Amino acid sequence: MCLDGCQSNWIIVMRTIFVFSIFLLCQLTYGHDLGFTSNLKDFTDSHNPLSATNSLGKTEKTVVPKSAIYITSPNSNSMWTIPGPVALEWNTKDIDTTKSIRFFLAKNNTVVQELGTFKNTGNADGIILAKNIGSGDNYQVVGIEMFPDDKFHIAKVSTPYFSIKNKESDARKEQYKLNRPKTNTAAKTKKAKKSEKPKTNERQKKEKTVEAPKRMEFDGRNITYVKELSFKNEKVKIKIWDHGRQDGDIVSVYLNGLTIISKHLLTYSKKQIEITLDPNKKNDLFLYAHNLGKYAPNTVSIEITDGTTSEDIILNSDLKSCEAVIISVNK
Repeated sequence: MCLDGCQSNWIIVMRTIFVFSIFLLCQLTYGHDLGFTSNLKDFTDSHNPLSATNSLGKTEKTVVPKSAIYITSPNSNSMWTIPGPVALEWNTKDIDTTKSIRFFLAKNNTVVQELGTFKNTGNADGIILAKNIGSGDNYQVVGIEMFPDDKFHIAKVSTPYFSIKNKESDARKEQYKLNRPKTNTAAKTKKAKKSEKPKTNERQKKEKTVEAPKRMEFDGRNITYVKELSFKNEKVKIKIWDHGRQDGDIVSVYLNGLTIISKHLLTYSKKQIEITLDPNKKNDLFLYAHNLGKYAPNTVSIEITDGTTSEDIILNSDLKSCEAVIISVNK
């Protein structure tokens, strides 16, 4: 009798163990953690130093904030006077106070003076303007961030147009007008026509053979000719703009040794001028860098067109060398 009772108890115990084992197996199969971490993705994300999770468990990407500059003075109501000192005031976004900002004075997108490079303290005073800057209402201050944290984003800003008054410059211009000698235009034209000699075909042919100046240096810098261009018309339009990053490059462009674009601050906006080529000789056009900006060398995109033919070129320049092209007129 006892034997039968013991066997029955043993069978009950074994059934209980079997049912509990099945229960545990089901719990593990369907992902119940029973107090343990079973989500592999959460585990790996929590140990991944490149991932950042918010309170909802979503991965967030690290975003580098974009810097910005806001010039509060001068503004459209400002009037600077020469020779008195002037001041700058500005605010910035995501630019540390240990960083610096470079400021320029521009007139019609042409730099006329570098005002200086200042620590990002929000103001700079005691700035002296050049005495040869004339009076006008078309001046702007341009600010450019130096050595940005994000090399693909450089903060830059330009103010609205404001006024500059230079009484001494105005007086010099007025005095020049009063002292300028009056000429008899009619008599001068008549004399010129009388002395003018008709050009012979031989003389014209000789003028056509004049070679390009092929200057090897300018202002102590070596000049390298990279291309020769040809147009049918003497009058051509030239557009220039920054080929690379806008980082404060200032350049001049010379034609036959004469300035046609002076101290221009390069941007992605195209500056256009119209020039007249000398049809009797080959003309040389070269780029001259006044600074290197943040990324050397200064690289300029140039488009030249006479209305019929258009040429796109890229010229480089640094503080030791200039690149140039030869331009001919073939009628």
